[in-house]
Amino acid sequence: MGDIRLAIVGLGKIARDQHIPAIAATEGIELTAIASRNAKLGAVAHFATIDDLLAGAPEVDAVALCTPPQVRRAQAASALRAGKHVLLEKPPGASVSELPVLIAAAEIGKRTLFATWHSRFAAGVEPARIFLAEREIRSVRIEWKEDVRVWHPGQTWIWEPGGLGVFDPGINALSILTRILPQPIFLTAAELRFPENCAAPIAADLDFSDEAGTLIRAEFDFLQTGPQTWDIHVDTDQGRLTLSSGGARLFHDGRILVDGEDAEYRGIYRRFVDLIRTGQSDVDLTPLAHVADAFMLGRRKTVEAFVEEAA
Repeated sequence: MGDIRLAIVGLGKIARDQHIPAIAATEGIELTAIASRNAKLGAVAHFATIDDLLAGAPEVDAVALCTPPQVRRAQAASALRAGKHVLLEKPPGASVSELPVLIAAAEIGKRTLFATWHSRFAAGVEPARIFLAEREIRSVRIEWKEDVRVWHPGQTWIWEPGGLGVFDPGINALSILTRILPQPIFLTAAELRFPENCAAPIAADLDFSDEAGTLIRAEFDFLQTGPQTWDIHVDTDQGRLTLSSGGARLFHDGRILVDGEDAEYRGIYRRFVDLIRTGQSDVDLTPLAHVADAFMLGRRKTVEAFVEEAA
């Protein structure tokens, strides 16, 4: 079987920084087309829209949707109708309820639908899951704090309804948490801080628990300057386990267990190839459901307006 012929839809920062290098480094898949209104990629076949792509490049086997979540459902539906396998950047959509329709369409059409959670492919995540499976978990604390001006410069969609605001990075932490903890968790309380000029929060504090009453606290902030913080601390009956650097590094009571390279997106594309080859889909909506719960249960607090250029 030849390489899977892939098209990227949406040639923005995440596609250029992560998807394109990962595709080039992954066996069994090749980038053959781009759909983007505003950008091209060398000699790679280019189309302005996904509709143009689907009509003009019937040889494409799969599409990777790197567009904002607000438009992703319609694009995925079009691609599935055209018989393409579909990879969804995270979050997989702008709402939880729109995804089951896509899952059903993929199943009916016998196509792969892959909702990616790139942070789950960080080097320390699976070792952490294995470690915690045999431990008593006593508490969890998440600190996920980064500078939106660095990671999303000029991306106004992130402040619109469905753009998620600080939950765009925060959902990465939730995707790790729901992978490594042995028991399901549920939200008990939240405070969401909305800039007065934005429809999405810039910071959030979340409290979760599980059936055992474990205390789980998450703090998300989109205005962190200087060093960025992507840490999860889990206190157990056998010491503290810490995932840092977004899951790339793993410590047990300060002793390093894993110090991995940034290979999350290569892991995503290896998984996508395997799913297509074996005729499977992988769509876990749990992290998105937790974000939806935060918007439903969270107390809203208005804070000062966000401006793209810091004073």
